[in-house]
Amino acid sequence: MNRSIFARFTNLCLVFVPAVSACGITDIAGDVDGGSVGGQTNVGGSPGTDVGGQTSVGGNPGTDVGGTSSDGGAATSPTPSGALPCDILQSVGNPCVAAHSTIRVLITAYTGPLYQVCKGTSDPGPSSCKGTAQDIGSVGGYADAATQDSFCSGATCYITKIYDQTANHNDLEPAPPGGNKTTPDYPALATALPTTINDHKAYGIKIRAGTAYRTGCTDCNIKSGIGVATGDQPETVYMVSSQQDLVNGCCFDYGNAETTAHDDGNGTAEAVYFGMGVIWGTGAAPGPWVMADLENGIFAGWENKQDKNISTNTSLSFDFVTAILVGDTANKNAGKGRFALYGGDATSGGLKTMYDGIRPEKVGYVPMLKEGSIVLGTAGDNSASDGGRFYEGVMASGAATKQTLDALQASIVAAKYGSPLACVAIGNGCQMNEDCCSGVCKSASGGFLCGSSTI
Repeated sequence: MNRSIFARFTNLCLVFVPAVSACGITDIAGDVDGGSVGGQTNVGGSPGTDVGGQTSVGGNPGTDVGGTSSDGGAATSPTPSGALPCDILQSVGNPCVAAHSTIRVLITAYTGPLYQVCKGTSDPGPSSCKGTAQDIGSVGGYADAATQDSFCSGATCYITKIYDQTANHNDLEPAPPGGNKTTPDYPALATALPTTINDHKAYGIKIRAGTAYRTGCTDCNIKSGIGVATGDQPETVYMVSSQQDLVNGCCFDYGNAETTAHDDGNGTAEAVYFGMGVIWGTGAAPGPWVMADLENGIFAGWENKQDKNISTNTSLSFDFVTAILVGDTANKNAGKGRFALYGGDATSGGLKTMYDGIRPEKVGYVPMLKEGSIVLGTAGDNSASDGGRFYEGVMASGAATKQTLDALQASIVAAKYGSPLACVAIGNGCQMNEDCCSGVCKSASGGFLCGSSTI
């Protein structure tokens, strides 16, 4: 696109002695790499081990049962089952074609690494690590943060690869140059976004301007996205993000984009976006909103023949957000095509349908002309002036139904993003199972000092 840019973490430690008391530790996610916290800033695997076993398919028009069919018939689908996101999607015929997370395993059978950190020099662009690389695997289904902490102790580390947990190996690396930003993008600082999930420490990805990842493009190490939807094939894309650290530049995307890394015209990209819409569409004030980057426009929906102030698309002001895009086919809605947006609190409750209707009534969006590259933190033409938090994301074949997406949301909520870590007081000291409590819990005469409370 020719995109001009107008552009707490609160970690509670529970201390058991044997009573339970809360220890507050604020802002440890903070501004490690100089970015803003808590608002919007306006600025102009190892192939032999990752056994996720997802089928490489690029869309399943016969099973895209998420929307209004052109003949008015009611669509049906099997009942979703499974514990993890890709298990659920696979169970109903929407297999994951890509699954990325530095936080947790997204496919029950996956045993490979989640991501790679690099200690020492990291250059922008693919093959970024010029220092010493270390794959970070999982323990009990969660990222092995202890290995990262040990490896990176006393040094600076960057996340130089995010492994695809499916059998397609659509691994993300720092993005090469593109049509808008003609220089390659940097990897994210590995320690910039500490978080917790189900009493485990982990690190998310903090995207800042000039930080972005990509795979399946002409100048990428992987030249084409395996199994990713192309043309008008249907797909489902979701990510877990946050209201925090958003930068209102183009474009905080995760999903399908151009293989050329250039603006190839309307409809050549289809990525889920979370933010304020930059200079394009908007939802109901104040934002941020889950939206769709369809190239040359970020859409919160289409209402009254325009893309502003979409009444159904309401703000998602949560520290962990589920953002979902369903891209359906041109034959839906009497030949006007279909896309749908869903969102919710990733720690509680269900999904809201933010929009489910026709595609923008502009040339190029019906049918879609998707190319099948995968981007994170940048637009299809390498517009990378955005910012945001990324915890996990999946691309799946076919247009998933609301029933399936509800099951997906329940699975995400069950993961317990943001749950507090536990600090256990033992003997005359305070033994922490995570270093977040260091310096907070201290032994005191006759008990333990935790914040301002003596036990």
